[in-house]
Amino acid sequence: MTHHIMSSTQRRNALAGIVCGILSAVCYGTNPFGALPLYQEGENTSSVLFFRFFVAATLLGALLVVRRFSFAVTRPQLRVLAMLGMLFAGSSITYYQSFHFMDAGIASTILFVYPVMVAGIMALCFHERLARVTIVAVALALAGIVLLYQGPAGATLSTLGVILCVLSSAFYAVYIVVIKQDKLDGVPSLLITFYAMLFCMLCLLAYSFTSPELHLMLPTSMRAWFYTGWLGLVPTVLSLELMTIAVKHVGPTPTAIMGALEPLTAVAIGVMVFGESLTTRVVLGIVLILAGVMLIVLPKQCYPQWLQ
Repeated sequence: MTHHIMSSTQRRNALAGIVCGILSAVCYGTNPFGALPLYQEGENTSSVLFFRFFVAATLLGALLVVRRFSFAVTRPQLRVLAMLGMLFAGSSITYYQSFHFMDAGIASTILFVYPVMVAGIMALCFHERLARVTIVAVALALAGIVLLYQGPAGATLSTLGVILCVLSSAFYAVYIVVIKQDKLDGVPSLLITFYAMLFCMLCLLAYSFTSPELHLMLPTSMRAWFYTGWLGLVPTVLSLELMTIAVKHVGPTPTAIMGALEPLTAVAIGVMVFGESLTTRVVLGIVLILAGVMLIVLPKQCYPQWLQ
């Protein structure tokens, strides 16, 4: 009887993890929707990022106070949380800077190498066995991402832009792995996200004094404040809180693979908001991505024998 209760609890946790992983990816995929209008308003990268995380840390701090959470953590936990903040700051700076060298859709496509990095880190550093289904899921998702990329015929990508995207991907991959550390066991996901955002904001404040842009610019219009609030809430607070829950319930590698829905979200925004065309190639890319994600979210008994 106890075994049945435990297994049903585990199933519920796994389902919650899958739902959170999918929603996290969709939320994170809306980054360009908030960042690009702010660049059009004349904001620099330092300002966009600092106020994004200022809004995120303020919202999370207020929520923790309302829900009467304790802010207490141990010194070893604080070190891990500070590392998370630095990693996310590094990922955000390099990703947002890449928007200056290439289209946001291409940047979000290249960013998706991070599930491969997560799987590699987990296999090399933590001896996680790479199941056949994981390898096939990554391959399907990557093939779909390649199809989603539609650069101008004959155009070459900016080398600096690609380097920035790959660096952003590496920082994000390590962030996902570090969240799973034993030192954070028992720390509420909301508190993890709050401290990560707080340290991230402090890193970005320091960066603003050393970057070529040199100064922070307050949003200058209601439209700018709206997009700043959007960045602080949707691709930051919601995405990271959901991702933290997903990693705890289903692990770093499946959560990263579900991140394939991020560039798919960018494509959907392009079609629905900016009137971009939906070609056969894009549809095929979407089908391959969804197939890869479905392999991760389906129960193991649904797989054919050769995938187990």
